Amino acid sequence: MVDLVTSLAKALVDQQDEVSVEAIDEPTSTLLRLRVSPADLGKVIGKQGRTARSIRTILAAASMKAQHRFALDIQQVGDAPGRVHPGADAED
Repeated sequence: MVDLVTSLAKALVDQQDEVSVEAIDEPTSTLLRLRVSPADLGKVIGKQGRTARSIRTILAAASMKAQHRFALDIQQVGDAPGRVHPGADAED
């Protein structure tokens, strides 16, 4: 799933070297923390969060096949963990 989110994000941004995805295992699911350059944050979130919602939809479909729940958290490089941007909520 990390590779899936990484490839989707790299296809959307200008600064591909700034893209990183970290998998954080939780008791019932896995949180994928996507970090991008501050300049590319809007490209990953999209207007009214549509792009982020689409990435989450693809992730949910892939999660069904893997039979494991994944959640996506979008942050800009340099943000402290837990800081979520508008339109980038961690819930599916």
